Amino acid sequence: MDKADKGIALEGKLWMTVGGENLGGANRVELLAAIARLGSITGAAKAVGLSYKAAWDAIDTMNNLAGEPLVERVTGGKGGGGTRLTARGVGLVDNFRMIEQVHNDFLERLNRQAAGSPSALADDLALFTRFKMRTSARNQFFGTVARVDRGAVNDEVVIGIAGGQQIVAIVTRESAENLGLAPGRQAFALIKSSSVIVMTEGAGARLSARNQLQGTVTRVMRGAVNSEVVIALPGGGSVAATITNESAAALGLAEGAAATALFKASSVILGVPD
Repeated sequence: MDKADKGIALEGKLWMTVGGENLGGANRVELLAAIARLGSITGAAKAVGLSYKAAWDAIDTMNNLAGEPLVERVTGGKGGGGTRLTARGVGLVDNFRMIEQVHNDFLERLNRQAAGSPSALADDLALFTRFKMRTSARNQFFGTVARVDRGAVNDEVVIGIAGGQQIVAIVTRESAENLGLAPGRQAFALIKSSSVIVMTEGAGARLSARNQLQGTVTRVMRGAVNSEVVIALPGGGSVAATITNESAAALGLAEGAAATALFKASSVILGVPD
């Protein structure tokens, strides 16, 4: 074989872990998708090349690691029942597909650059490093643009995130156009933890902060001066805030306490997958 034919290709696999344990990758997601499509463990196992027992073993493992059922039995009906995905299982498959596409696009881009010239690949790797530095905000949410309200100078962009909550951002009209922000577009929102205000008792209060994400405190890590407070959100996400130790004590922040994370729309930085 000629040396010119011995091209180097970059490959990678994507999988999910929970507490360091492998929840699954493309193969297990295919099993879940087959269950959703066929409504039968037997049929799904056959479709993905697994035995009936191996399919159930995989499902049991995923259910345990997820902390809730991803698959449930359906009794009764003309066919005597079957199996279907729970809402969490459907969401897991959809989200994995979305992330897998981003992952594949990333590898495809690297391979195009590698085929062009090694120096171009090196330049891109340096660029991705800079991207990482620029997106070091503690809070990073991925979602879909639900609405864009155009203004003369600034646009208001609403992004739907996991759990049914929304993040609102104010960006210049030029930035919105450059990013191609429109309903249905995938996007991510970045918010510094220092921009997040924590509220514990505000029922009925009228606030100017456009973003108000309600959840439960899962962690309070105290430092010499400040504390990082992590609030779990519906849908499995979380938001972190950096506040003074004095404020954390005054609010009585502790694990299990209900809390709301507040931040201005102008504090949100938006980005889109390449």
